[in-house]
Amino acid sequence: MLSSGPASASGPATSRALQLFKDWFWRPPRAHGETIVDRRVSPLELLYDLAYATVIAQAGNHLAAHLSANGLFEFAVIFSLTWIAWANGSLYLELHGRLDGRTRTYFFLQIGILAILAVYAADASGGGGGFAIAYTAFLVVMTWLWYEVRRQDARVHPEFLADTGRYVVAMALSVGVILVSAFLPAELRLLVWAIFTIAWVFLLMLFGRSPVGLGRGMTPTDSLVERFATITIIVLGEVVFGVVDGLSQSKRDFTAISTGMLALAVGFGFWWIYFDVVGGKLPKPDGRALANWMLSHFPITLSIAAAGAGMVSLIEHARDDSTPAPTSWLLSGAVAVGLLFLIPTWRALADASRLPSVYRPLWMATLAGAVASVIIGWIRPAPWLLALMLVVVLGLVWAVAVRGFALAGTWSPDGSEAQS
Repeated sequence: MLSSGPASASGPATSRALQLFKDWFWRPPRAHGETIVDRRVSPLELLYDLAYATVIAQAGNHLAAHLSANGLFEFAVIFSLTWIAWANGSLYLELHGRLDGRTRTYFFLQIGILAILAVYAADASGGGGGFAIAYTAFLVVMTWLWYEVRRQDARVHPEFLADTGRYVVAMALSVGVILVSAFLPAELRLLVWAIFTIAWVFLLMLFGRSPVGLGRGMTPTDSLVERFATITIIVLGEVVFGVVDGLSQSKRDFTAISTGMLALAVGFGFWWIYFDVVGGKLPKPDGRALANWMLSHFPITLSIAAAGAGMVSLIEHARDDSTPAPTSWLLSGAVAVGLLFLIPTWRALADASRLPSVYRPLWMATLAGAVASVIIGWIRPAPWLLALMLVVVLGLVWAVAVRGFALAGTWSPDGSEAQS
């Protein structure tokens, strides 16, 4: 008689493996307060960010082709909706996500929705309600995810129920507002989206001031800092795309290529200032500082993305004696806005209190740089000269920062903190 030992043993082993897989695949989200201090940004999050890059690029292409006040307003609104979506998804992953099948499934679903959103982002206001419907679908998924967090809080941390409840209600109301906007005329729909953006900014500010909100529900971590650095890198990539598009659409002579390289250096200037002054540094752990730190990234990334769209026109007019007014104001205004909102970003850093000798003169230099950028936009020099002057402004602000860090003994060429 043949032995059935191995065959009979495989049945319980397979059942156990299936149970273990089930336990891993569909675990509940982490409740508030279950922060993973040494958490690292996952490949899923990097792919998730790239999906947003496609939406921003499509919106930027539309701005590059419609460089006007109305075009800029439309771009700002579309970018704002995109940033709010990114912030919701990214903060969920940071605070409540896991490396399990459930988190992967929901976020691959979101990436699919974002791909559809990108299709409509090229003409989101005038292209019907497709963008609004896709955005509604995204909000439905996020509302459900935050509702599941509330269910976990009810079991583990009931002290967070009031705030998570209000947040879920805000998400549900957002679903209704955006869905209704899909059936409105284009101009009214854009206005509703702008009001929606303002409401969300105020909501995040209120959560920052809540005694149970961001202050207790979120701990600053290296992964949180890296998440916001990543979205900054993504919009800096839009500057590269803008330069490439501009050179692709114009006669590639010495003037155009030189202007393109100087335009690219404007993006490099943003990079040097952000990552040497803000990037890699933890914000203060209190809720107000966290809210200010996160929200100030919104206009910074918006201005960089808008500058990327303006690069196309700058290069197309490289041989002009004077930069066209819309292009000049867009680029100089983007640099000015980006510099101005770096001030609340670094004021929210833990280092700001520790190194006042560094950040006080930097505040003055940044404000002067913003004013100088506006003046440059007003005088409208030749495109190559405009880009060069903006690079000089950014370089001088960076130099003030480096001087302060060096004198304070906290600057090292290899990026590590020097010992004073």
